[in-house]
Amino acid sequence: MKRFLFLILLFQFSCFVQAQKIQLQTGDLLFQKMNCGELCEAIHAVTKGYQGNDFSHLGLVLIENDSVFILEAAGNAVRKVTLEEFSKNTTTTMFIGRVKKKYEKLIPQVISFSKEQLGIPYDDDYLYDNGKYYCSELIYDAFLNAYGKPFFELQPMTFKQPETNVFFPAWVAYYNDLKIEIPEGKPGCNPGGISTSKKIKIIGKLN
Repeated sequence: MKRFLFLILLFQFSCFVQAQKIQLQTGDLLFQKMNCGELCEAIHAVTKGYQGNDFSHLGLVLIENDSVFILEAAGNAVRKVTLEEFSKNTTTTMFIGRVKKKYEKLIPQVISFSKEQLGIPYDDDYLYDNGKYYCSELIYDAFLNAYGKPFFELQPMTFKQPETNVFFPAWVAYYNDLKIEIPEGKPGCNPGGISTSKKIKIIGKLN
């Protein structure tokens, strides 16, 4: 019994050590579960990420001069922030996604495209291809541009409570403020869906 427990502890320690050795690379994707109240809760209710985890934001890693930056669509526009600034978006562990080896050649063009979008307004409407970007939309288009065809998938968006025909009250209020219709069924993407893509691998976590 003692030997069995010892082997379990040894295995756990080995996994821990391996996790500590993970180094971020340019082109990695960081997935976050943000705390943005009812809107985030509504997003989590209808989108599921890697191993059932809830994700409501993601960014693209950029290493420059040994410093880690994140390219993201957040706040008012597409922007470049430090990893420390990006980490303030979440109080939970972030997950690290990395494209599989055969797609690594896409990364330079993905980064170049994303940099060209710096300053493009944030897409408060959550409508694809309207001249603005929300977080996963930026990542979708960056890989689309590099791959020459869809790399990730667009899916019909829903703003309704699961297994009902009723919109989440938070989304009703949100789009009433914008004075536009809720884009139910329109094509879109989300961090959870991207995290489950077969073209990437979740390689670890980042506290």
